[in-house]
Amino acid sequence: MSEHLPILTDRTHLLDKCITELILLAKGNCPDAIVEVLFTRYEDEDAHILVYVPEDTSETDMDRLGDALTERGVEMLLDTGLLILVGVYEASQRRPRSGASTTTP
Repeated sequence: MSEHLPILTDRTHLLDKCITELILLAKGNCPDAIVEVLFTRYEDEDAHILVYVPEDTSETDMDRLGDALTERGVEMLLDTGLLILVGVYEASQRRPRSGASTTTP
């Protein structure tokens, strides 16, 4: 059992690093966004990041942000094998969740 501990610790550290990078990318493009991270595992998914942008954000800006986050997430998947899905939504779509880590402005 202890022989697997370093592997899990390395993977957890790598996952934290990738999630942090995606959060910073989201906040860098939309500083007023609210970001939630879900660590609930579904099939091969390692984490899911929900980005809620202010109501006055244009559809084009939402698409650009989603594209940038998706592109980086795919690069991370190819480089690390970690599957981190990202969704961009309007703030009005946000629902309170238990077990989510939230980053606000």
